[in-house]
Amino acid sequence: MRDEQTGHTPDAALTELRRRLEGGLARARLKKTDLVARTGLSRTVVQGAFQADGPVPSAKTITALAGALRLATGELLELRRTAAEESGTLPTGGPGCPIGQWDPHALEVHPAGSAQGGTSSPEQMLLPGYVPREHDRVLAEAVRDAAAGRSRMLVLVGSSSTGKTRACWEAVQPLGEQGWRLWHPFDPTRARAALEDLHRVGPRTVVWLNEAQHYLGDREAGEEIAAAIHHLLTTPQRGPVLVLGTLWDDSVKQYIALPTPNGSDPHSRVRELLAGRTVSVPDAFDARALAAATALAKGGDRLLADALSRARADGRLTQDLAGGPALLERYRTASPAAKALLEAAMDARRLGIGLHLPQAFLTDAAAPDYLHDTDWNQLTEDWAEKAYAELAEQVHGKQAPLSRVTPRPQRRPPGPAAPADATSPRPAGPVFRLADYLEQHGRITRRHLCPPDSFWHAAHTHLTRRDDLISIGLAAEQRHRLQWAHHFSAGAFYRLRRIEERARDQEGADPLFGQAADQGNTHPLYVLAVVRRAAGDQEGAESLFRQAADQGNTDALCRLAVMREKAGDRESAEALAHQATGQGNTDALYRLAVMREKAGDRESAEALAHQAADHRDTNALYHLAVMRAKAGDQESAEALAHQAADHRDTNALYHLAVMRAKAGDQEGAASLLHQAAGYGNTDALYRLAVMREEAGDQESAEALAHQAAGYGNTDALYRLAVMREEAGDRESAEALAHQAADHRDTNALYRLAVMREEAGDQESAEALAHQAADHGHPHPPDTRVLFNRLWPNGLDPDGTPTPPWQP
Repeated sequence: MRDEQTGHTPDAALTELRRRLEGGLARARLKKTDLVARTGLSRTVVQGAFQADGPVPSAKTITALAGALRLATGELLELRRTAAEESGTLPTGGPGCPIGQWDPHALEVHPAGSAQGGTSSPEQMLLPGYVPREHDRVLAEAVRDAAAGRSRMLVLVGSSSTGKTRACWEAVQPLGEQGWRLWHPFDPTRARAALEDLHRVGPRTVVWLNEAQHYLGDREAGEEIAAAIHHLLTTPQRGPVLVLGTLWDDSVKQYIALPTPNGSDPHSRVRELLAGRTVSVPDAFDARALAAATALAKGGDRLLADALSRARADGRLTQDLAGGPALLERYRTASPAAKALLEAAMDARRLGIGLHLPQAFLTDAAAPDYLHDTDWNQLTEDWAEKAYAELAEQVHGKQAPLSRVTPRPQRRPPGPAAPADATSPRPAGPVFRLADYLEQHGRITRRHLCPPDSFWHAAHTHLTRRDDLISIGLAAEQRHRLQWAHHFSAGAFYRLRRIEERARDQEGADPLFGQAADQGNTHPLYVLAVVRRAAGDQEGAESLFRQAADQGNTDALCRLAVMREKAGDRESAEALAHQATGQGNTDALYRLAVMREKAGDRESAEALAHQAADHRDTNALYHLAVMRAKAGDQESAEALAHQAADHRDTNALYHLAVMRAKAGDQEGAASLLHQAAGYGNTDALYRLAVMREEAGDQESAEALAHQAAGYGNTDALYRLAVMREEAGDRESAEALAHQAADHRDTNALYRLAVMREEAGDQESAEALAHQAADHGHPHPPDTRVLFNRLWPNGLDPDGTPTPPWQP
């Protein structure tokens, strides 16, 4: 056999070993009798080591001779090991098994996902592509030393889930190719297993001490284990070995702390063992590592791509990857009350509500409509307190499913109290943040679901931020919760109009808005800048935008970025855009991408669009796709649309399909709609249903409409009902309208009633209107009509004049 490391056969290895001994003897100008005196070995043993047809010398003999002749002990022992393998004199067995037989998860490498979306069995567990960092270079040096015959020990030190164990696993793979073994002391306990079998560890073995505090920190055995490892490392005939371990920062600080005068020193041997044998692992990826991870993601690594979409900003990719499956398992096994809170938070985030969710909103939203009647009836008075405590327990990477957070204080110059019409008052009481991994999971798995009534009621009762109200209003309108949509949007719209009217009062605006800015309300200042710019005062507008931006207004940063772009200062424009993005506002990246596209710089436009998409804003990809399609570049348009869909935004595919249909390409449109539907777009199902109806395939049309309705989108049932009514098929129309009503959408029944009334069939119209009312339809589906009906005199409930309604 041939040794893969040295390249020698056993016979050649023994010949080379003796050649080196002879060479060392000649260079030292010694006789073999001198070696007897210097090594303490017998004359027979020394003579046998040099004898051409003699047996393979022992490791002890080689170690002694190498020391006397000043030769590389590790290299000679490796040659001796190769020679001894064939002769049968090499000890066999010892703890561990070949590295190639180990599964990384059995060595406690955190799984990052599974082929089926779960982590139920080891063969399903997945690992993302590996991104080397600085500590990997130090690890690689230790591995090379071990492979060359020099025993080494290295302990990776860092916070939870920073990639320490994965780094060790990747590092030992070259040793696995060379036939090394790996031993993971574990049973019956880590400390006992290590203490009982460390003396049996043979050469070419990796000793795997993951979570080394369980070994070195053991009260009874820790010091003995440290001494045994030291002996293993410093006894040449037992090597080469590689001892790898991981520790948290706090443990290392405890072990290396010097004792107080006259105090006990419980970790003296551990301290000596660790000296010079630790390397730090950073919490976050630096720019170079992020770039490498991005390249792997673009190459098809979905796990890294998903992690980057959540954790690119802070670089904590390993924590996200390690904690994700654990968070998902916590969600799946949560108590009914805790799961209800999580699902309410998931719905809030996917419908556009901000990161910081008020506790009062979550509690009222979750109870009772997210709970089954049985679970609701079993709740105790302290159910919410217990559920929040359950969700605050951390998993890997110091992540919790739902964490209480403290928003950073906004430090403003002293001044009087904020004005009564401030646009974004802070919520009263505690606020919570949903784990990013669960937020993304909710966006995917709950995308077809409409939140229950308790959610809308809680949002109306507890949400106060203007942006939240606008977002939730739009979400309500899209889901045909039209009465809620009006309540959410009317107040926010009214406040914005009042600000704009004040801004146009140039004479009195400056002191009023300057005072508002001093009080921490920068939105009026921002609106004043918009008005100044519209009036042609570019210099004044830029000055006001900068004042608002300096006080935390990210919309002002976006406006400044656009102004810099128009002025030709691309570098400043991108810097401002990334500054806004770092504060959670990606609008500038989107606007710059569109501007670059219009200027013909497609490459730069796509780069900016992808940066926005990495921060979960796919508007740029969507608009670039539409612009390419209008320019006739269908191939590029579809590629961008699919990229947006990969980021969970199927609007571009849907829009391209509509454009194809208008151009007469029904087949191409249907293909794109099917692709969008495959990504979960229910509007695509609706459009396909209408196309099938227009083509005369009523059976297929109804099947698609029911599929969309099952996901919460009843538009198709409404449209089919109207089409059947227009075609004179009243029976089918009413059946479809009732099916929509069964899904809590009474618009179809109401519309049929209007159509029957217009056709002169008053009796049938009244019957349908009553049926709509019985299903809870109190008003027409048109939001503008609803607004005028609720406030016929142009007054809101407290008597304040309302702004003109703009749908």
